Amino acid sequence: MATPVLTSSTSVTSDSRPSIRTKFYTRLSEKSLDENEISFSDTSPSCPQYIQSKLCIVTVGLPARGKTYVSMKLARYLRWIGINTKVFNVGNYRRKNVGARQSHKFFDPNNKDAIEQRKRCATEALKDVIKYLNVEEGQVAVFDATNTTRERRDMVAQECHRNLIKVFYIELVCNDDDLISENIKEVKINSPDYQGIDQEEAVQDFSKRIKSYTTIYEPLDLQYDRDCSWVKLIDVNKRIVANRVVNHLQSRLVYFLMNMHIKKRNIYICRHGESECNMLGQIGGDSDLSLRGKQFAVKLGEFINDRKIPGLKVWTSQLKRTIQTSRHLDVDSEQWKALNELDAGACDALTYEEIQEKFPDEFALRDQDKYHYRYPRGESYEDLVHRLEPVIMVQVLNYLTNWKYIFSIH
Repeated sequence: MATPVLTSSTSVTSDSRPSIRTKFYTRLSEKSLDENEISFSDTSPSCPQYIQSKLCIVTVGLPARGKTYVSMKLARYLRWIGINTKVFNVGNYRRKNVGARQSHKFFDPNNKDAIEQRKRCATEALKDVIKYLNVEEGQVAVFDATNTTRERRDMVAQECHRNLIKVFYIELVCNDDDLISENIKEVKINSPDYQGIDQEEAVQDFSKRIKSYTTIYEPLDLQYDRDCSWVKLIDVNKRIVANRVVNHLQSRLVYFLMNMHIKKRNIYICRHGESECNMLGQIGGDSDLSLRGKQFAVKLGEFINDRKIPGLKVWTSQLKRTIQTSRHLDVDSEQWKALNELDAGACDALTYEEIQEKFPDEFALRDQDKYHYRYPRGESYEDLVHRLEPVIMVQVLNYLTNWKYIFSIH
């Protein structure tokens, strides 16, 4: 895990006068951007949800630094923890409006016509961001683009703040030429921009595109951007600099980015064998495997053991059915309470018909919102996500430092 460098911001310039940017952000903060503002969403009465102010995540960095990769990862993570998130890739707007086949000359900072076209594409994408957050039911939008100049970033920030949307910048910096070259070959030359073009020609053209961006690149700066909220990832999390991380959601973003990796890993996930509760149609419970479940456990052991997977580590929950399913695997295993099935509370080991009969109101509430619904004296799927998050973020990644595979049995 990378070690973050946390910075605090001051509001005094070298001549002791507040900067224009300081005045701008201070005015917005006093007027409308209460960092502690919390509202209730209209969900099940038994499941109140706290939603913070709308947030626009703005990526920053030269091409081939992994901005889109990180954007998609972040969006998937946020949706997983129950936050409506959407990625707005400005490159897709550019391809739609002016076509994908644009050489490096289109990105030349001296090409005024192209600059105007690209600005219109960014403006269109930003309008869709605001519509998604303020009109539709979006909570977080990711504005995925290079955003390499202060002028462009200030334009995005001003438009967002006019619409009461907070901004959080994520800058990706990479000084590893081998990693950049690998990213260009694996990702960029397979993009719509270079379909049907010779690989060597595509690499050369894209490298020239990067040089064009480099001439105008203005990285996030601890002094100039001191009043903004941002995080800078340097050389794939070897170093992280964070500035003005102001609320819980932004802290979660930094936490995720600190644990994110780009190396390919293998994780096998297996369902436990049929249990006695399964045979009766009961949810939850802690019963033994049925005869068919035990037969499945034997076959699973044969299947995995024959493959002799190096560095295999097996995790199970603490429920009997999962431990029994892993019994025939010739590898070490660990039992994790955090991996236990959703706790159905008062409805544990009941069939859905019995739940409908005994708890008709609860049965109806569950149908309305299964993700947020919480069983009486039990858990919701949202609770389950929060229970699993530390395992996924910390334990899985730490184990994968030493182990190549994890076999998880639910």
